[in-house]
Amino acid sequence: MRAKAARLGLWLWVIGVLVFLFAPIVTIILFGFDRSVIETWPIRHWTLSWYSVAWHDPQVRSAFVLSLKAAVAATILATILGSMAAFGVHKARFFGRDSISLLLILPLALPGIITGVALNSAFRWAGITLSLWTIIVGHTTFCIVVIYNNVIARLRRTSNTLLEASADLGATGLQTFRFVTLPTIATALVSGALLAFALSFDEVIVTTFTAGAQNTLPIWIFGAIRLGQQLPEVNVVVTLVVILMFIPILIAARLTGSDNFVPRVRATRIAK
Repeated sequence: MRAKAARLGLWLWVIGVLVFLFAPIVTIILFGFDRSVIETWPIRHWTLSWYSVAWHDPQVRSAFVLSLKAAVAATILATILGSMAAFGVHKARFFGRDSISLLLILPLALPGIITGVALNSAFRWAGITLSLWTIIVGHTTFCIVVIYNNVIARLRRTSNTLLEASADLGATGLQTFRFVTLPTIATALVSGALLAFALSFDEVIVTTFTAGAQNTLPIWIFGAIRLGQQLPEVNVVVTLVVILMFIPILIAARLTGSDNFVPRVRATRIAK
């Protein structure tokens, strides 16, 4: 009897937490279908017209394209740099390795406003004009952490016997990386890149300090909410952003939970 009560209480607690987290998001999504420009509950008249308004808004389109460019470029740079850092920290043995690992993770732990102000000051001190490239640099600083954590965690789970077996078959270092190491970390790379893209696409604080006159989608949403004249359109844009963020996060979760990451060593090709 106590076990059933405890199980019921746990389920109620979980449901309460989920409602607390997602009720505001669901509310925004529902208001995106409200015909009225004034948000009142319950919704009396439903419509899809605001989706057409958002789609044909040139500011929304340009902001979306800019955010997409920044997110894709930051993800590519973060994947390359984060993977290299993970391999360096995992393979090398040197004094202060743990400190280096801490410094690589630190940007994600710091508040975004600190990172944004620091980057803004650094760019202005160096005489660099704020543009798309400064946004990419700013996003890359915290996207690297996601890639680094994913890759180094996968490397720590990988047995060295696979690399030794590849060397015994006469493989070079490049062949071992291509046929053994890369398939091993493939899902970690893909899931990390998807999470980095999602994290970069909706980042607003760092973007605000590194964008200058550039208008990304999060900045447009923030400005429209502050003015309060385009709330229905904002609800629609937020709904689309939530959907766009949900897809890569879901794929990343599925890839991370997969145990099928042990590579198939192509012995015949390596032996050649």
